[in-house]
Formats: sequence, structure tokens, C-alpha cells
Amino acid sequence: MIRMIVGLITGGISGTLAGKIMDSEGGLLRNVILGIVGGIVGSFLLGLFGISGSGIIGNVIVSVIGACVLIWGGKRLTGR
Repeated sequence: MIRMIVGLITGGISGTLAGKIMDSEGGLLRNVILGIVGGIVGSFLLGLFGISGSGIIGNVIVSVIGACVLIWGGKRLTGR
């Protein structure tokens, strides 16, 4: 239960940071989902280069990178 709560909190932080970096506004739910999915994408992409994050800070950094990639891809698809 604690891991799920920590995952939601770090997902929210990651999604919010990525939104600020990429100049993309969103609500709390969008930020949490973006941060969680961004963690999966970031882990995959950085894993291709042999890089991984450890600890909460490392996981947030990986999630932010993945979320930024998702926002960038979304902007490319929608043309915004």
C-alpha cells in the first residue's frame, strides 16, 4: 500500500515537472498518469543506453525524462 502511495506521489511530481519543462499545462490526474507512464517510457529508453535510476530521486528523474518524451510526441501528433 505504501509503495502505491509513493508511486502516485512521485508520478504526480514527475508529471508536474515535465509539464513545466515542456510548457504543457494539465490537471492533477493527467500529471499523475503522465508521470507513471513516463516512468515506464523513461526506464525503457534509458535502459537502451544501460542507464537506470535508483531511489526516489533517480526514479523521478527517469520519469520526468519519459514524460517529456511523451509530451513532445503528443505535441508532434496534435500539431500544437
